[in-house]
Amino acid sequence: MPDAAIRFDDLTLGYDRHPALHHLSGVVRRGSLTAVVGPNGAGKSTLMKGIAGALSPLSGRCEVPGGRESVAYLPQAADLDRSFPISVFDLVSMGLMRRRGLFGGLSRADRDDVGEALSAVGLTGFERRPIGTLSGGQMQRALFARLLLQDAQVILLDEPLTAIDSKTAADLLALVQRWHAEARTVVAVLHDLDTVRTHFPETLLVAREPVAWGATGEVLTPENLLRARRMSEAQDPYARACARAA
Repeated sequence: MPDAAIRFDDLTLGYDRHPALHHLSGVVRRGSLTAVVGPNGAGKSTLMKGIAGALSPLSGRCEVPGGRESVAYLPQAADLDRSFPISVFDLVSMGLMRRRGLFGGLSRADRDDVGEALSAVGLTGFERRPIGTLSGGQMQRALFARLLLQDAQVILLDEPLTAIDSKTAADLLALVQRWHAEARTVVAVLHDLDTVRTHFPETLLVAREPVAWGATGEVLTPENLLRARRMSEAQDPYARACARAA
């Protein structure tokens, strides 16, 4: 499909040959706003790692027609080392790395861009603060500022609204809507189904394999949610990767 931002072809992802998500096929359309939902352990974060290129498929394919350089990925907060001695400014300026290179210096215009990104997320004045002193919500704001500077066409968000206050969640959702209005492709792992119903037109429901994918109202039915829960409970986490039956 010419408008595909991400394409899955019988994709199976996992660890040590044990599948965490298998037999996913389909397309994330360019410019779409898609939520990924499912029970705990359903393979949602694994899928995000696969799209970002941080995890190779056990079988099948995951393609990003625009190239992995077009992807910006925000992992779960638990995957981030907040003890690293770095300031908020330095963290956010990492969003310019693709433009400037790993050791490229920052121009005055770059510093202005960092300041504008911090302003956009409500962190003006936090430039010199060590990231270890930030609250959970402030840290998410800083990470969203970094995403703003990456200027990516495909944005992956893994549980971006977990353990933050309602004001921060509303502000970050406004940025997600801004990206959507700019025709960027946003895929987000979320747990709050009310948030999904309100803000995300499309949803992928998984339970170690796809359950339903399409318009959010058609996916998040009681029947589909019950099926996902039962499928997740029935899965063997130690099963080997398998081939799709003919």
